[in-house]
Amino acid sequence: MKKWILAGLLLATLNTLGTAQTEEWVCKDQEAITAMERGAAERQLNFRSSALTDDYDIKYHRLEWNINPNNYYISGTVTTYFMPKEANFVALHFDLANTLQVNSVIFHGQEVETYSQSNNTLTINLPNSLSMAELDSVSVTYEGAPPSNGFGSFAQATHSGNPVLWTLSEPYGARDWWPCKQDLSDKIDSIDVLVRTPVAYKVASNGLLQEIIEDGNEHIYHWKHRYPIPAYLIAIAVTNYAEYSDFVPVENGAPIEVLNYVFPENLADAQQATTATVEIMQLFNELFGLYPFAEEKYGHAQFGWGGGMEHQTMSFMGGFSHLLQAHELAHQWFGNKVTCGSWQDIWLNEGFATYLEGLTYQYDLGPNTWNNWLSGKINHVTSAPDGSVFVYDTSSVSRIFSSRLSYSKGAMLLHMLRWKLGDEAFFQGVRNYVDAPELVFGYAKSEDLKGYLEAESGQDLTEFFDDWLYGQGYPSYQMRWFQEGSTLYVRLDQQTSHASVDFFEMPVPVRFLISGGIDTTIVFDHTFDGQQFAIEVPGNVGIVYFDPEQRIVSRNNSVTQGQFTNTEGALLEAVQVFPNPVQDKLNLSLPAGTTLEQARLYHANGQLLAQWAGTVRQLEVGQWPNGAYTVELQTNYGVVRRLVMKQ
Repeated sequence: MKKWILAGLLLATLNTLGTAQTEEWVCKDQEAITAMERGAAERQLNFRSSALTDDYDIKYHRLEWNINPNNYYISGTVTTYFMPKEANFVALHFDLANTLQVNSVIFHGQEVETYSQSNNTLTINLPNSLSMAELDSVSVTYEGAPPSNGFGSFAQATHSGNPVLWTLSEPYGARDWWPCKQDLSDKIDSIDVLVRTPVAYKVASNGLLQEIIEDGNEHIYHWKHRYPIPAYLIAIAVTNYAEYSDFVPVENGAPIEVLNYVFPENLADAQQATTATVEIMQLFNELFGLYPFAEEKYGHAQFGWGGGMEHQTMSFMGGFSHLLQAHELAHQWFGNKVTCGSWQDIWLNEGFATYLEGLTYQYDLGPNTWNNWLSGKINHVTSAPDGSVFVYDTSSVSRIFSSRLSYSKGAMLLHMLRWKLGDEAFFQGVRNYVDAPELVFGYAKSEDLKGYLEAESGQDLTEFFDDWLYGQGYPSYQMRWFQEGSTLYVRLDQQTSHASVDFFEMPVPVRFLISGGIDTTIVFDHTFDGQQFAIEVPGNVGIVYFDPEQRIVSRNNSVTQGQFTNTEGALLEAVQVFPNPVQDKLNLSLPAGTTLEQARLYHANGQLLAQWAGTVRQLEVGQWPNGAYTVELQTNYGVVRRLVMKQ
């Protein structure tokens, strides 16, 4: 979800809402959310899920509502098919706001007399017990004015004098307007949504529109969705929409419809803007697999709020900027196909969606540039010295949806993983994660993503996740270097901005411009503070650029030239790599007492090409094209790097 909150404007009347938006954004106005949290303890923002709803699985909802966008009110009947998870099941519980009045409960065609409401819970005492895994159903008829909670879980406004009503249930708002099971563990297998409204209005919702039933001065819009869905992603929006469709071509498949419901006064601008979604979906299809709900549709429904919400198959949009379209579409893979299994892991939704915004810029879509986007995110993350991506306090909606931590730092965590693992392992690992049979159309935690990336890359990511996900802050680097003859000596020191992490282990790229027109990037495997490196170079080092492609979240870095104490330099300098230039086989020679732990070969651009175990003394390099390479030797005394020419 990408959200802009204008202070005090959650339910305010909107006179007009155009499609143009700046590409710079803030998820939410933190002061407005803080005030909202203080305002009413009854909102129970610390709600996770009720233990009372853990004893059954929901299979299906038939959601029948009466909505007039002129009125802040809902009435209708919700029929739920459920399956008990234990024997002798006698009481069914739903999350439902106390302010909504239940008029009747029907079970097996008979009205149930013994039901009660308290603590925002509807308790239905069944007339007879059910067996474990016995499919059954119950219908709840209710009405009322929903409480004003969260980000406006049930909200009403106007546009150009016309009423608009919408819902937005993330994270804890579904219970404000319908009897549900509000958790992050049990997805609903399928739903039908039927909304009765005056003929002047159209209804947007999840899935495919099956029919519009005419009934006097009213229409009933029937939407059907046949993919698993969590309660917070079910939504409706009602106003006098104008309607049109874009189509995304699919190689060897049917085009995917992008159905757009927009305010009539914005129709012309929207028709131009939403063509961006076509290109963006093509990119995401290529990188992460076909759009997960291709058998139904994707869509946009404009609503009276300054951001967006990724409702499954139909994102609600305050406007149609490139950035907002990319973010909400990305959620259909990351957040909807695979949903965070805890609000502590919200970055699995928001970090991915934010990073995919940036990828559109890297692939030359949209008005921004990749470098500018990276700079903006790094500056945002490092604007304060603390904060973890992992959400330790889920009682605060403002913390869950922290733009700096859950969005920007979550996105840059992925960017650093991509750098650490390499593009091939990163993208394949992410594809494996989002396609995993136990996760697809289900829920995931951070450790699930970690496991799939480790399996694909062969790297242990425990320390990385401890530092960058669970830990706080970021590093600042001080690089000092000097050259003696053909040997370049480098020392890397690091300070961290927060005491929770004493050191960030990272591969650190540095670009060197060397006499003779040599331009090479050397990656330093920085494993401890004050680490020293010795590198053979074929000329005089001129200019040094630290992390030139913005691979690492860091701040206040410095590069200085000058001597430093080099207690291990003699041993490191005695390491020999020959012949140089080389054609096929590169020999290694280490002085007595020096143990080789691992050898690596890097391209001049910093890309890791190959690695060998510490027992090797001859490296096969004949398969690589002619040019400059860096050989890195990890020893018990430190890291040695030699620049080698292949010819």
